[in-house]
Order: sequence, then C-alpha cells, then structure tokens
Amino acid sequence: MRLFKVEVENLEVLHASGQIVKEPEIRLTTFTKDFSWGFYCTTNHKQAHKWAVQKSPVPTINYYQYNENHQLNILKFDELNDEWLDFIANCRKGHHHKYDIVEGPMADDQLWNFVDDYLDGHLPKEAFKAICQFQYPTPQISFHTVEALLQLTFIRSEQVHD
Repeated sequence: MRLFKVEVENLEVLHASGQIVKEPEIRLTTFTKDFSWGFYCTTNHKQAHKWAVQKSPVPTINYYQYNENHQLNILKFDELNDEWLDFIANCRKGHHHKYDIVEGPMADDQLWNFVDDYLDGHLPKEAFKAICQFQYPTPQISFHTVEALLQLTFIRSEQVHD
C-alpha cells in the first residue's frame, strides 16, 4: 500500500465550487460521499481544478488555511487499507460517523469502480488490496461539524477554465 500522509500545520486546502465560498457549510445531499456528508477539500490543485470545471457555469477554486485542532475528533487514513475500505463502504451506504474531520485518500471514479465491485461481492478484499498497490489516490480532507469548519480561514478564490 502507498503511504498517504498530510502535514496539517498551516496547511492550504482547496475547495472546488461553482461560486466563491467564504463561509463553508455542510450540505446534505441525496447521496453520501467517501466520508459521508461534509465540506470536502483537497491539497491537490489539479484535482480541485477538475472538480471546479465540473461545477459550472462559474468554476471556482476557494483557498483556505487549515489549522488542525487536536481537541476535535479526527480520523486519518495514511493509506488504502482494510479500515479505509470498510469506512468508505459504510459511508457510501449512507451510514454516518462521529468524526469532526476525516483525512485520507479519495475513492476517485476509477478506484470507486473497484470499491463497488468489492461491495457487490464481485471482487475479494485481497484482490482489491492488490489493485490498490497501483493506484495513486488524491488526498482529501472532509469537515463534518461546525467546530471543524471553524478551523478553516478563507484566503482567496479564483475562477478557472477548462
């Protein structure tokens, strides 16, 4: 498995949107994402750009400073492992968790197909783990409570184009 580590002291994180988002918020949607409902950010500019252009008509990347608060309940996944797979599977099924912030690899479209195959019983866990050795997941940080969102300070935003 690949090591996935994000240093979070004064970390700049990016949130893709169709607008400027100075005040982040958690919105409930019709489906849950990798780490359930939350405000999702990444440290990867290329990924933020990709997300932003999908949210037209005004693709925007919002930049925030994130300072980790060790008093919050934070879950970190350093790699694609059994714990990560089980957590993502539960969240994607609509289950909720008790964490303020979750950090770890993103199950992008390609990786999600393998997760889906695993959930449907078509791919054994050992085969999934073997596939993960060749994946280069994008980092994501999701904020799930108001207390978590307070750790973000808006820096700036920029419109991006395809």
